[in-house]
Amino acid sequence: MRRESTLKITLPDPWKARKVVFSSFFLVLLIVVIVAFFFTLGEFGKPIITVSPITHIGQKTTITAIFADDKTGLYDIQITITQGKDTHSIVMEKLKEKTTHKSISFSIEPKVMKLTDGPATLSFIARDRSIWKNEGKLHLLVTIDATPPQISILSPITYINPGGTGAVAFRVSKPVNVVGIKVGEDFFPAYPASINGTPGYLTYFAYPPDESAGQVAIKVYVRDLSGNEVSAHVDHSILKRKFRHDKMPLSDQFLEKKMPEFVLLDPSLKGKSMIDVFIHVNSTMRKENNEFIRQLCTRSEAKKLWEGSFLRMRNASPMAQFGDRRTYTYQGKEIGTSIHQGVDLASTANASIEAANNGIVVFTGSLGIYGNTVIIDHGQGLFSLYAHLASIKAQKGQTVKKGEIIGVSGQTGLAGGDHLHFSIIVSGQFVDPREWWDAHWIKDNVEKKLGDVR
Repeated sequence: MRRESTLKITLPDPWKARKVVFSSFFLVLLIVVIVAFFFTLGEFGKPIITVSPITHIGQKTTITAIFADDKTGLYDIQITITQGKDTHSIVMEKLKEKTTHKSISFSIEPKVMKLTDGPATLSFIARDRSIWKNEGKLHLLVTIDATPPQISILSPITYINPGGTGAVAFRVSKPVNVVGIKVGEDFFPAYPASINGTPGYLTYFAYPPDESAGQVAIKVYVRDLSGNEVSAHVDHSILKRKFRHDKMPLSDQFLEKKMPEFVLLDPSLKGKSMIDVFIHVNSTMRKENNEFIRQLCTRSEAKKLWEGSFLRMRNASPMAQFGDRRTYTYQGKEIGTSIHQGVDLASTANASIEAANNGIVVFTGSLGIYGNTVIIDHGQGLFSLYAHLASIKAQKGQTVKKGEIIGVSGQTGLAGGDHLHFSIIVSGQFVDPREWWDAHWIKDNVEKKLGDVR
Protein backbone atom coordinates (compact mmCIF):
# COMPACT_ATOMS: atom_id res chain seq x y z
CA MET A 1 0.00 0.00 0.00
CA ARG A 2 1.61 3.29 -1.11
CA ARG A 3 1.66 6.35 1.09
CA GLU A 4 1.31 9.68 -0.54
CA SER A 5 3.69 12.36 0.74
CA THR A 6 2.42 15.87 1.11
CA LEU A 7 4.43 19.13 0.96
CA LYS A 8 3.21 21.68 3.41
CA ILE A 9 3.91 25.30 2.35
CA THR A 10 3.44 28.11 4.87
CA LEU A 11 2.76 31.50 3.33
CA PRO A 12 3.80 34.66 5.22
CA ASP A 13 1.10 36.40 7.18
CA PRO A 14 0.80 39.88 5.65
CA TRP A 15 -0.66 41.30 8.85
CA LYS A 16 2.20 39.96 10.92
CA ALA A 17 4.75 41.60 8.57
CA ARG A 18 2.87 44.85 8.76
CA LYS A 19 2.83 44.60 12.52
CA VAL A 20 6.64 44.30 12.61
CA VAL A 21 7.06 47.25 10.27
CA PHE A 22 4.59 49.30 12.30
CA SER A 23 6.34 48.41 15.56
CA SER A 24 9.73 49.37 14.14
CA PHE A 25 8.36 52.65 12.80
CA PHE A 26 6.73 53.42 16.14
CA LEU A 27 9.97 52.66 17.97
CA VAL A 28 11.98 54.93 15.65
CA LEU A 29 9.35 57.63 15.98
CA LEU A 30 9.42 57.30 19.76
CA ILE A 31 13.21 57.62 19.77
CA VAL A 32 13.00 60.68 17.53
CA VAL A 33 10.39 62.25 19.79
CA ILE A 34 12.42 61.49 22.92
CA VAL A 35 15.60 62.86 21.37
CA ALA A 36 13.75 65.95 20.11
CA PHE A 37 12.21 66.43 23.53
CA PHE A 38 15.54 66.35 25.32
CA PHE A 39 17.04 68.69 22.78
CA THR A 40 14.18 71.17 23.11
CA LEU A 41 11.70 71.53 25.96
CA GLY A 42 13.27 68.72 27.94
CA GLU A 43 16.90 69.84 27.65
CA PHE A 44 18.99 70.07 30.80
CA GLY A 45 21.53 72.69 29.71
CA LYS A 46 21.78 75.76 31.90
CA PRO A 47 21.95 79.34 30.61
CA ILE A 48 25.47 80.77 30.37
CA ILE A 49 26.24 84.06 32.14
CA THR A 50 29.22 86.27 31.29
CA VAL A 51 30.03 89.44 33.21
CA SER A 52 32.59 92.17 32.51
CA PRO A 53 35.51 91.92 34.97
CA ILE A 54 34.53 93.54 38.26
CA THR A 55 36.11 93.42 41.72
CA HIS A 56 35.32 96.89 43.10
CA ILE A 57 32.25 99.11 43.02
CA GLY A 58 32.68 102.85 43.41
CA GLN A 59 30.35 105.84 43.64
CA LYS A 60 28.75 104.83 40.35
CA THR A 61 29.88 101.69 38.57
CA THR A 62 28.45 100.44 35.28
CA ILE A 63 28.52 96.69 34.65
CA THR A 64 27.58 94.67 31.56
CA ALA A 65 26.26 91.12 31.78
CA ILE A 66 25.49 88.78 28.86
CA PHE A 67 22.97 85.94 29.28
CA ALA A 68 22.80 83.16 26.67
CA ASP A 69 20.79 79.99 26.03
CA ASP A 70 20.99 78.70 22.46
CA LYS A 71 18.40 75.93 22.86
CA THR A 72 15.07 76.87 24.41
CA GLY A 73 16.03 80.48 25.00
CA LEU A 74 15.89 82.65 28.10
CA TYR A 75 12.78 82.80 30.28
CA ASP A 76 13.69 85.30 32.98
CA ILE A 77 16.70 87.16 34.42
CA GLN A 78 17.48 88.42 37.92
CA ILE A 79 20.36 90.54 39.16
CA THR A 80 20.76 91.33 42.87
CA ILE A 81 23.38 92.61 45.28
CA THR A 82 23.58 91.36 48.86
CA GLN A 83 25.37 92.97 51.78
CA GLY A 84 24.88 91.41 55.19
CA LYS A 85 21.24 90.42 55.50
CA ASP A 86 19.99 92.93 52.92
CA THR A 87 19.42 91.98 49.29
CA HIS A 88 18.72 94.68 46.71
CA SER A 89 17.07 93.87 43.40
CA ILE A 90 18.77 95.52 40.44
CA VAL A 91 17.19 93.80 37.44
CA MET A 92 14.16 91.49 37.30
CA GLU A 93 12.97 90.80 33.78
CA LYS A 94 10.68 88.16 32.24
CA LEU A 95 11.22 87.76 28.51
CA LYS A 96 7.99 87.56 26.49
CA GLU A 97 9.57 86.30 23.28
CA LYS A 98 12.15 83.60 22.71
CA THR A 99 15.53 85.23 23.20
CA THR A 100 18.78 83.30 23.00
CA HIS A 101 21.11 86.20 23.90
CA LYS A 102 20.48 89.18 26.15
CA SER A 103 22.98 91.91 27.07
CA ILE A 104 22.17 94.08 30.07
CA SER A 105 24.12 97.12 31.25
CA PHE A 106 23.28 98.56 34.64
CA SER A 107 24.75 100.97 37.17
CA ILE A 108 25.19 100.54 40.90
CA GLU A 109 25.20 103.64 43.11
CA PRO A 110 25.98 102.53 46.68
CA LYS A 111 24.69 105.71 48.31
CA VAL A 112 21.35 105.40 46.55
CA MET A 113 21.05 101.75 47.62
CA LYS A 114 22.36 102.60 51.11
CA LEU A 115 25.28 100.20 50.74
CA THR A 116 28.29 100.74 52.96
CA ASP A 117 31.97 100.36 52.14
CA GLY A 118 32.97 96.72 52.47
CA PRO A 119 32.31 93.29 50.92
CA ALA A 120 29.13 92.43 49.01
CA THR A 121 27.88 89.68 46.70
CA LEU A 122 26.66 90.42 43.21
CA SER A 123 24.34 87.63 41.96
CA PHE A 124 23.16 86.81 38.45
CA ILE A 125 20.41 84.22 37.81
CA ALA A 126 18.85 83.19 34.51
CA ARG A 127 16.25 80.49 33.75
CA ASP A 128 15.55 78.95 30.38
CA ARG A 129 12.23 77.99 28.72
CA SER A 130 12.56 74.23 29.19
CA ILE A 131 9.94 72.43 31.28
CA TRP A 132 12.59 72.08 34.00
CA LYS A 133 13.33 75.84 34.02
CA ASN A 134 17.07 75.19 34.20
CA GLU A 135 18.89 77.84 36.19
CA GLY A 136 22.26 79.40 35.47
CA LYS A 137 23.84 81.19 38.43
CA LEU A 138 26.87 83.40 38.94
CA HIS A 139 27.89 84.92 42.28
CA LEU A 140 30.70 87.50 42.43
CA LEU A 141 32.33 88.75 45.62
CA VAL A 142 32.94 92.50 45.22
CA THR A 143 34.19 95.34 47.40
CA ILE A 144 32.05 98.43 47.84
CA ASP A 145 34.26 101.52 47.96
CA ALA A 146 32.34 104.75 47.42
CA THR A 147 34.87 106.95 49.22
CA PRO A 148 36.91 108.99 46.72
CA PRO A 149 40.65 109.54 47.24
CA GLN A 150 41.89 112.81 48.71
CA ILE A 151 44.73 114.74 47.06
CA SER A 152 47.28 116.82 48.95
CA ILE A 153 49.42 118.98 46.66
CA LEU A 154 52.82 119.62 48.22
CA SER A 155 54.31 122.00 45.63
CA PRO A 156 53.83 125.79 45.81
CA ILE A 157 52.59 127.84 42.85
CA THR A 158 54.11 126.70 39.57
CA TYR A 159 55.55 129.25 37.14
CA ILE A 160 55.66 127.80 33.64
CA ASN A 161 57.01 128.99 30.32
CA PRO A 162 54.94 128.21 27.22
CA GLY A 163 56.63 125.10 25.82
CA GLY A 164 58.32 124.54 29.16
CA THR A 165 58.23 121.93 31.93
CA GLY A 166 56.32 121.97 35.19
CA ALA A 167 56.81 119.72 38.22
CA VAL A 168 54.35 118.84 40.96
CA ALA A 169 54.64 116.62 44.06
CA PHE A 170 51.54 115.38 45.86
CA ARG A 171 50.13 112.66 48.07
CA VAL A 172 46.97 110.57 47.75
CA SER A 173 45.01 109.19 50.70
CA LYS A 174 44.49 105.67 49.32
CA PRO A 175 45.79 103.27 46.63
CA VAL A 176 45.02 104.40 43.06
CA ASN A 177 45.60 102.84 39.66
CA VAL A 178 45.50 105.99 37.52
CA VAL A 179 47.44 109.00 38.78
CA GLY A 180 49.01 112.00 37.10
CA ILE A 181 48.55 115.52 35.78
CA LYS A 182 46.08 116.65 33.13
CA VAL A 183 47.10 119.68 31.10
CA GLY A 184 43.99 120.31 29.08
CA GLU A 185 43.32 116.93 27.48
CA ASP A 186 46.93 115.72 27.71
CA PHE A 187 47.75 113.28 30.53
CA PHE A 188 51.16 112.98 32.17
CA PRO A 189 51.56 109.94 34.45
CA ALA A 190 52.88 110.33 37.99
CA TYR A 191 55.60 108.16 39.49
CA PRO A 192 55.81 106.90 43.09
CA ALA A 193 58.47 108.80 45.04
CA SER A 194 59.65 109.34 48.59
CA ILE A 195 59.02 113.02 49.30
CA ASN A 196 60.71 114.27 52.47
CA GLY A 197 60.72 110.68 53.67
CA THR A 198 57.00 110.06 53.07
CA PRO A 199 55.48 108.11 50.12
CA GLY A 200 53.95 110.31 47.46
CA TYR A 201 53.90 110.98 43.73
CA LEU A 202 55.93 113.13 41.35
CA THR A 203 54.90 114.34 37.90
CA TYR A 204 56.77 116.31 35.27
CA PHE A 205 54.46 117.79 32.67
CA ALA A 206 54.71 119.88 29.50
CA TYR A 207 52.82 123.08 28.86
CA PRO A 208 51.95 123.57 25.16
CA PRO A 209 53.99 126.20 23.30
CA ASP A 210 51.03 127.46 21.27
CA GLU A 211 48.61 128.44 24.03
CA SER A 212 48.18 131.90 25.54
CA ALA A 213 48.35 132.44 29.31
CA GLY A 214 45.57 130.92 31.36
CA GLN A 215 43.85 128.99 28.60
CA VAL A 216 44.81 125.47 29.66
CA ALA A 217 43.70 124.00 33.00
CA ILE A 218 46.27 122.03 35.01
CA LYS A 219 44.93 119.45 37.45
CA VAL A 220 46.13 116.50 39.47
CA TYR A 221 43.88 113.60 38.42
CA VAL A 222 43.50 110.23 40.17
CA ARG A 223 41.21 107.22 39.86
CA ASP A 224 41.09 104.45 42.46
CA LEU A 225 40.46 100.72 42.04
CA SER A 226 36.70 101.28 42.35
CA GLY A 227 36.62 103.87 39.57
CA ASN A 228 36.17 106.85 41.89
CA GLU A 229 37.66 109.90 40.17
CA VAL A 230 38.83 113.13 41.69
CA SER A 231 40.98 116.06 40.58
CA ALA A 232 42.64 119.04 42.24
CA HIS A 233 43.59 122.33 40.64
CA VAL A 234 47.31 123.11 40.45
CA ASP A 235 48.07 126.74 41.21
CA HIS A 236 50.16 128.08 38.36
CA SER A 237 51.13 131.14 36.43
CA ILE A 238 52.03 131.09 32.74
CA LEU A 239 54.90 133.40 31.85
CA LYS A 240 54.89 135.44 28.65
CA ARG A 241 57.00 134.30 25.76
CA LYS A 242 57.29 135.01 22.04
CA PHE A 243 58.52 132.48 19.52
CA ARG A 244 60.45 133.29 16.37
CA HIS A 245 58.83 133.08 12.95
CA ASP A 246 61.15 132.25 10.06
CA LYS A 247 60.68 131.92 6.32
CA MET A 248 62.84 129.20 4.83
CA PRO A 249 63.21 129.22 1.00
CA LEU A 250 64.00 125.80 -0.45
CA SER A 251 66.55 125.57 -3.24
CA ASP A 252 66.69 122.96 -5.97
CA GLN A 253 70.20 122.15 -4.81
CA PHE A 254 68.92 121.29 -1.30
CA LEU A 255 66.02 119.23 -2.67
CA GLU A 256 68.23 117.28 -5.09
CA LYS A 257 70.72 116.60 -2.30
CA LYS A 258 68.32 115.49 0.47
CA MET A 259 65.09 114.15 -1.02
CA PRO A 260 66.56 110.98 -2.65
CA GLU A 261 67.40 109.82 0.89
CA PHE A 262 63.68 109.83 1.74
CA VAL A 263 62.69 108.12 -1.53
CA LEU A 264 64.89 105.21 -0.42
CA LEU A 265 63.07 105.14 2.94
CA ASP A 266 59.62 105.21 1.33
CA PRO A 267 59.38 103.52 -2.12
CA SER A 268 55.88 105.01 -2.62
CA LEU A 269 57.62 108.35 -3.24
CA LYS A 270 59.46 106.99 -6.28
CA GLY A 271 58.63 108.96 -9.43
CA LYS A 272 57.38 112.04 -7.57
CA SER A 273 58.96 115.44 -8.05
CA MET A 274 61.46 116.49 -5.41
CA ILE A 275 59.15 119.26 -4.15
CA ASP A 276 56.28 116.75 -3.76
CA VAL A 277 58.65 114.46 -1.86
CA PHE A 278 59.49 117.35 0.49
CA ILE A 279 55.81 118.15 1.07
CA HIS A 280 55.20 114.50 2.03
CA VAL A 281 58.28 114.38 4.28
CA ASN A 282 57.45 117.65 6.03
CA SER A 283 53.82 116.73 6.65
CA THR A 284 53.07 113.00 6.70
CA MET A 285 56.51 111.66 7.67
CA ARG A 286 57.07 114.37 10.30
CA LYS A 287 53.72 113.53 11.89
CA GLU A 288 54.46 109.77 11.85
CA ASN A 289 57.94 110.26 13.33
CA ASN A 290 56.65 112.49 16.14
CA GLU A 291 53.88 110.02 16.94
CA PHE A 292 56.45 107.22 17.17
CA ILE A 293 58.49 109.33 19.59
CA ARG A 294 55.39 110.19 21.61
CA GLN A 295 54.43 106.53 21.97
CA LEU A 296 57.98 105.46 22.82
CA CYS A 297 58.40 108.16 25.47
CA THR A 298 55.21 107.35 27.39
CA ARG A 299 56.96 104.34 28.98
CA SER A 300 59.69 105.34 31.40
CA GLU A 301 61.72 103.99 34.30
CA ALA A 302 59.84 104.68 37.54
CA LYS A 303 62.92 105.90 39.40
CA LYS A 304 65.01 109.01 38.84
CA LEU A 305 68.15 108.23 36.83
CA TRP A 306 69.45 111.76 36.11
CA GLU A 307 71.56 114.00 38.35
CA GLY A 308 72.02 117.76 38.15
CA SER A 309 71.74 119.93 35.07
CA PHE A 310 71.85 118.37 31.58
CA LEU A 311 74.94 118.81 29.43
CA ARG A 312 74.89 121.10 26.43
CA MET A 313 76.98 120.17 23.38
CA ARG A 314 80.53 121.44 23.90
CA ASN A 315 81.76 124.51 21.99
CA ALA A 316 78.56 124.60 19.95
CA SER A 317 76.76 127.62 18.52
CA PRO A 318 72.94 127.73 18.68
CA MET A 319 71.11 127.72 15.37
CA ALA A 320 67.36 126.98 15.39
CA GLN A 321 65.64 127.37 18.76
CA PHE A 322 62.85 125.39 20.38
CA GLY A 323 59.41 126.51 19.23
CA ASP A 324 60.59 128.31 16.08
CA ARG A 325 57.71 128.62 13.63
CA ARG A 326 58.93 127.82 10.14
CA THR A 327 57.27 128.60 6.84
CA TYR A 328 58.80 126.80 3.85
CA THR A 329 58.64 128.42 0.41
CA TYR A 330 59.61 127.23 -3.04
CA GLN A 331 59.89 129.65 -5.96
CA GLY A 332 58.08 132.24 -3.85
CA LYS A 333 55.15 129.96 -2.97
CA GLU A 334 54.37 128.71 0.54
CA ILE A 335 54.43 124.89 0.59
CA GLY A 336 54.38 123.97 4.28
CA THR A 337 55.01 124.88 7.89
CA SER A 338 56.51 123.26 10.99
CA ILE A 339 57.31 123.95 14.64
CA HIS A 340 60.88 123.17 15.68
CA GLN A 341 60.82 120.63 18.52
CA GLY A 342 64.34 121.10 19.84
CA VAL A 343 67.52 123.18 19.65
CA ASP A 344 70.03 122.91 16.80
CA LEU A 345 73.68 123.11 17.85
CA ALA A 346 76.62 123.30 15.44
CA SER A 347 80.31 122.77 16.19
CA THR A 348 82.90 121.16 13.95
CA ALA A 349 81.92 118.46 11.47
CA ASN A 350 81.67 114.98 13.00
CA ALA A 351 81.84 116.35 16.55
CA SER A 352 81.52 113.91 19.44
CA ILE A 353 78.04 113.82 20.98
CA GLU A 354 77.74 113.18 24.71
CA ALA A 355 74.85 111.81 26.74
CA ALA A 356 73.30 114.85 28.42
CA ASN A 357 72.67 112.92 31.64
CA ASN A 358 72.55 109.46 33.16
CA GLY A 359 69.98 107.10 31.69
CA ILE A 360 69.10 104.07 29.61
CA VAL A 361 69.20 104.09 25.80
CA VAL A 362 65.72 103.18 24.51
CA PHE A 363 66.19 103.82 20.78
CA THR A 364 69.00 103.86 18.23
CA GLY A 365 68.61 103.95 14.47
CA SER A 366 67.23 105.83 11.50
CA LEU A 367 64.09 107.85 12.25
CA GLY A 368 62.76 109.66 9.19
CA ILE A 369 63.24 113.43 9.34
CA TYR A 370 65.52 113.02 12.39
CA GLY A 371 67.98 110.78 10.56
CA ASN A 372 70.26 108.66 12.76
CA THR A 373 68.87 109.13 16.26
CA VAL A 374 69.53 108.16 19.88
CA ILE A 375 66.86 108.49 22.60
CA ILE A 376 67.74 108.14 26.31
CA ASP A 377 65.30 107.54 29.17
CA HIS A 378 66.29 109.48 32.31
CA GLY A 379 63.46 108.10 34.45
CA GLN A 380 60.12 109.44 35.71
CA GLY A 381 58.99 110.42 32.20
CA LEU A 382 62.06 112.46 31.21
CA PHE A 383 63.87 111.70 27.90
CA SER A 384 66.54 113.27 25.69
CA LEU A 385 66.86 112.93 21.90
CA TYR A 386 69.94 113.35 19.66
CA ALA A 387 69.28 113.58 15.92
CA HIS A 388 71.00 113.96 12.50
CA LEU A 389 73.98 111.88 13.69
CA ALA A 390 76.57 110.67 11.19
CA SER A 391 77.12 107.54 13.28
CA ILE A 392 75.82 106.03 16.52
CA LYS A 393 78.09 104.67 19.27
CA ALA A 394 75.43 103.42 21.69
CA GLN A 395 73.14 100.41 21.76
CA LYS A 396 69.51 100.02 22.78
CA GLY A 397 69.29 98.90 26.41
CA GLN A 398 72.69 100.33 27.29
CA THR A 399 73.08 102.27 30.55
CA VAL A 400 74.98 105.49 29.91
CA LYS A 401 76.57 108.06 32.20
CA LYS A 402 76.47 111.83 31.79
CA GLY A 403 79.20 112.82 29.32
CA GLU A 404 79.57 109.37 27.75
CA ILE A 405 80.04 109.46 23.95
CA ILE A 406 76.93 108.13 22.18
CA GLY A 407 77.53 109.29 18.59
CA VAL A 408 79.01 111.72 16.08
CA SER A 409 77.25 114.77 14.63
CA GLY A 410 76.21 114.73 10.97
CA GLN A 411 73.48 115.75 8.53
CA THR A 412 71.29 112.66 8.15
CA GLY A 413 67.53 113.18 7.89
CA LEU A 414 66.07 116.58 7.09
CA ALA A 415 69.28 118.52 7.82
CA GLY A 416 71.00 121.00 5.54
CA GLY A 417 74.38 120.83 7.29
CA ASP A 418 76.35 119.08 10.01
CA HIS A 419 74.77 119.76 13.43
CA LEU A 420 73.06 118.19 16.42
CA HIS A 421 69.31 118.44 16.89
CA PHE A 422 68.78 118.08 20.67
CA SER A 423 65.36 117.60 22.30
CA ILE A 424 64.00 117.05 25.78
CA ILE A 425 60.76 115.07 26.00
CA VAL A 426 58.41 114.78 28.98
CA SER A 427 56.07 111.76 28.81
CA GLY A 428 55.84 112.02 25.03
CA GLN A 429 55.70 115.83 24.71
CA PHE A 430 58.59 117.98 23.50
CA VAL A 431 59.70 120.77 25.88
CA ASP A 432 62.32 123.54 25.78
CA PRO A 433 65.72 121.91 26.44
CA ARG A 434 67.29 125.17 27.64
CA GLU A 435 65.51 124.85 30.99
CA TRP A 436 67.22 121.52 31.66
CA TRP A 437 70.66 122.97 30.84
CA ASP A 438 70.15 125.61 33.54
CA ALA A 439 71.19 124.55 37.08
CA HIS A 440 69.36 127.56 38.59
CA TRP A 441 66.13 126.66 36.81
CA ILE A 442 66.35 123.07 38.05
CA LYS A 443 67.02 124.28 41.61
CA ASP A 444 64.11 126.76 41.61
CA ASN A 445 61.55 124.75 39.62
CA VAL A 446 62.36 121.17 40.58
CA GLU A 447 64.46 120.82 43.71
CA LYS A 448 62.89 123.57 45.83
CA LYS A 449 59.33 122.70 44.83
CA LEU A 450 59.66 118.96 45.20
CA GLY A 451 61.77 118.92 48.36
CA ASP A 452 63.75 115.78 49.14
CA VAL A 453 62.50 113.53 46.34
CA ARG A 454 63.95 110.05 45.92
